[in-house]
Amino acid sequence: MRSEKFLKVLILGMIFNYPFSIFNIVSASDVDTLFAAYPVPDSIFQRMQGRSFSKTCTLDRSELRYLRLSYCDKNGQTQQGEMVCNKAIAKDLVDIFRQLYIARYKIERMQLIDDYDADDERSMTANNTSCFNFRFISGTRKISKHGMGMAVDVNPLYNPYIVGNRVEPAQGRKWAFRREQRKDIPMKIDHSDLCYRLFTKHGFRWGGNWTNRKDYQHFEK
Repeated sequence: MRSEKFLKVLILGMIFNYPFSIFNIVSASDVDTLFAAYPVPDSIFQRMQGRSFSKTCTLDRSELRYLRLSYCDKNGQTQQGEMVCNKAIAKDLVDIFRQLYIARYKIERMQLIDDYDADDERSMTANNTSCFNFRFISGTRKISKHGMGMAVDVNPLYNPYIVGNRVEPAQGRKWAFRREQRKDIPMKIDHSDLCYRLFTKHGFRWGGNWTNRKDYQHFEK
């Protein structure tokens, strides 16, 4: 059985041009765990407590899923990422990030935002791709899309949020303006980008299309 699974991995690697390092980080029997969704394990939930899953969180743990997603970092090396999302989009995200990985699409890092104490600015400044972080929309009792686990921010440092002259993260200002004409922005998301095409194919809306503000990192359902 193990030899059959290894052969399957080898054939897939040849067809889809998987990085050879993929064989070094997992055994053949573990290949399915490269892209998978699970109920949130106890160990992960403990990391989330008081951070992304704050005391004010109105969601139930059962509404969330823990994702294990392989990705290619900025140097083209295979890394194992993790993400928490709403169970309603878990299958979408597994499929999207699998296709991004096959295409060797570069993502700098993919850690739980809890590693940054659920601080959005710190996570974005680190160019961390993330999803769930419970919060209400400012001044309301309406849960934000990230608070519901229904939005993903991809490579946020180079694809910042802009409203007026305010840029988040602040260190993303260098890449915030005149984006349509520029060729010097690393990991830039625009209408021709594979990330944009895959997310919108799965029914996500892109913050870069908004008119009163721009959120180039942001995809939501």
